[in-house]
Amino acid sequence: MVFRKIPGVSAPGMGLRLSQKFVFLLFLSGLVTLCFGALFFLPDSVRLKRIFLSKSESPPVTVRSEGETRDLTKKSAGEPLRALEAPAGKLRVSRRPSVTHDARSLERSVGTLERTQVDAVDAARDLERKDGRKGSNSEMINKCLLKPALGVDRGKPTDPQTVQRRDKVREMMKFAWDNYKSYAWGKNELRPLTRNGHIGTMFGGLRGATIIDSLDTLYIMGLTEDYKEAKEWVQNNLDLNSNGEASLFEVNIRYVGGLLSAYYLTGEEVFKQKVLELGEKLLPAFGTPTGIPRGVINLGSSGTSWSWGWASAGSSILAEFGTLHLEFVHLSELSGNPIYTEKVMNIRKLLDKIEKPHGLYPNFLSPVSGNWVQHHVSLGGLGDSFYEYLIKSYLMSDKTDEEAKRMYYSALEAIETNLVQKSPGGLTYVAEWRGGVLDHKMGHLACFSGGMVGIGADDGAPEKRQHYLDLAAEITHTCHESYSRSATKLGPEAFRFDGGAEATATRLSDRYYILRPEVIESYMYMWRLTHDPKYRQWGWEAVEALEKHCRVEDGFSGIRDVYASTVSHDNMQQSFFLSETLKYLYLLFSDDDLLPLDDWVFNTEAHPLPVIRQSCLQEHAGTRDTQQQQQTHPE
Repeated sequence: MVFRKIPGVSAPGMGLRLSQKFVFLLFLSGLVTLCFGALFFLPDSVRLKRIFLSKSESPPVTVRSEGETRDLTKKSAGEPLRALEAPAGKLRVSRRPSVTHDARSLERSVGTLERTQVDAVDAARDLERKDGRKGSNSEMINKCLLKPALGVDRGKPTDPQTVQRRDKVREMMKFAWDNYKSYAWGKNELRPLTRNGHIGTMFGGLRGATIIDSLDTLYIMGLTEDYKEAKEWVQNNLDLNSNGEASLFEVNIRYVGGLLSAYYLTGEEVFKQKVLELGEKLLPAFGTPTGIPRGVINLGSSGTSWSWGWASAGSSILAEFGTLHLEFVHLSELSGNPIYTEKVMNIRKLLDKIEKPHGLYPNFLSPVSGNWVQHHVSLGGLGDSFYEYLIKSYLMSDKTDEEAKRMYYSALEAIETNLVQKSPGGLTYVAEWRGGVLDHKMGHLACFSGGMVGIGADDGAPEKRQHYLDLAAEITHTCHESYSRSATKLGPEAFRFDGGAEATATRLSDRYYILRPEVIESYMYMWRLTHDPKYRQWGWEAVEALEKHCRVEDGFSGIRDVYASTVSHDNMQQSFFLSETLKYLYLLFSDDDLLPLDDWVFNTEAHPLPVIRQSCLQEHAGTRDTQQQQQTHPE
């Protein structure tokens, strides 16, 4: 009943005529409509939105006991995470535990869920904003490049021996791809020993990681029919409407990076459409008090995000949130929407402003407070690609991003002062730093730094340019020694410089090799920078070792102990083997005009992204707009 009975008044007296009831209900409905409608004309307010974003609407949070959380020290084949250094996949976090919440992570998730929902609404609104111009396209950006992407003859060298070696790398790519296609098509990676596919949980329900990672490699190597098959799969089968828990970092470097690269190299619109759709799904991860994204995101409609269960105190990882800049700048460039660039610039500004111990960047940062959680510094897992993306952001901006340049050289100075060491045997290595105490260990992941220091040498202070090039060569030499001192001539996951050991793994848990590319990556860069023939020779030694120890009947597999004369395979052909290891080898044996470094910057998954020359793009954009206006309004 609308009216409760009033004492002293009879029931019949409470009655209303039909016409009176109609007028009253009409008045009441109008009042309600007016009140709710007025909310749309009020200034945007988080408090108003919170009225309607009740906790009852929040997506459920799964809780698992600590006993269900995977031990980070145990090997979990095929679930790489690049920032961690337990036995793992290529991610700058090795292999990871299952995406779970312990009691503390549950408390953090519930406490921040409302903010995540609110910021998801903000992100949706931001997507509607434009910066006043249309996005660029591959044709415009390629017009602003200095040289053809594929060179005069796809980088074919003139030396017969180098041609033969390059052809061998191409055959390895074809072999790896054909076996993936035969036994794991549409899955994320191939298990060559058991002849089946692996999906894993790292990509949140996305499929075809090897396909996306291989697109540009197939195209660059001229494997045209295989590229076409991969493109058709993307067009017909790549479903981005998954509802799983994905690594923001891995989805970005593999899927976003791979689709961007494929679009710029081929101009196929399907890649642009897919990458812009995927980019939108990543924005809710930034819905934190600081704007520092959390490591895991649900790619479904909820868009909720949280930190890895194993990350200290719910922190975000430097190598993850610091490895978004290249891809997100290109998302803004293609979409015409500045929101992507704004998100990564906010990360950089926070990192630039925060106090750094001895100028170093620790690996763990709270996305809530914006403070460091631990003082563990590493150029290997957990930290590596953050530094890589600083110098590459500067290079990709056509050397206009002065902030990135300043931060990079400042960080490099701190690394030299605190981390770079010389062994008794004369090997230069980059140690890790734990609250002021050095750990004389260098991970395979840190071996990318030879190439990084090398490509940044020319833009350092004039008096330090040769020093940087020498430092790059010394680090690359040390990493080569980690290969040459093993029985298989392949390098371990980590090697030490203490207890009489130099460039060798002293722990059983560090002896495995999972087809990683970082050492070969530095060979490629150092060859381009110096043309010293030893780098090509070292690369060929790696090819021979891969063929002898990692090639199996139906693909390539990592091995469990690089020091064992009889190898044991891990049954995993990592997608980054096709994206990075084989691509860098192919480029090492190609002429420099194939993806020239003046025009292209490689993301941390070896996906080439073009340098953005804004003045040139603005000129072409103005010409395009004028032509469109003339076509629309002819005189």
